[in-house]
Amino acid sequence: MLRLNFNSHMKLFDPRRFINSFRYTSRGLKYIFLKEQNFRLQVFIGLGVIVLSFYFHLKLWEKTLLFLIIILVLTLEIINTIFERMVDVVAPQINSSSKHIKDMMGAAVLISAIGAAIVGILVFWPYLVK
Repeated sequence: MLRLNFNSHMKLFDPRRFINSFRYTSRGLKYIFLKEQNFRLQVFIGLGVIVLSFYFHLKLWEKTLLFLIIILVLTLEIINTIFERMVDVVAPQINSSSKHIKDMMGAAVLISAIGAAIVGILVFWPYLVK
């Protein structure tokens, strides 16, 4: 039988911990934005797509789809950076395995970016040919 042991001093919600988690998250976002050129480029492209989605008065589902695709690409870029840093720590000398891991993560980001571009073209095309 599973038994949960809650200490009397444990709070259900601690605002300080919650605020601190945002502080740590913002540090991570700041780091990746400042250090990773590809992430910055993808952020600016994503912002441009969002602006264009309002300019062309896209339907809600089209905006939602584009937003989700942008989030997917940015998230994969962050995961790619995490893997690269982890490989650098675990295997500082580049060997064939660490190179393959980095290359495969880069490929995952590239595939998502190509897919995002295709989705963007499919969504915007009807608005551009009017």
